[in-house]
Amino acid sequence: MDYAELVKSEACQTDIQQYLADGETTAITIRLPKNLRDAAKEAAAMRGMGFSTFVRMCLIEELKKGL
Repeated sequence: MDYAELVKSEACQTDIQQYLADGETTAITIRLPKNLRDAAKEAAAMRGMGFSTFVRMCLIEELKKGL
């Protein structure tokens, strides 16, 4: 089952979050304005986490909301 199927089947947020957090890690490259990257790094540090963890957390929170 993939993300779209979970959303269409109205799976609970816990199931969606588990699906999004599981799986192999993969490297990606994204282009961000420097100020956005720096602000995100600062926000992550204020929460006691690294930039990558912060980005993953934000993506999971947004995707848990469904479509």
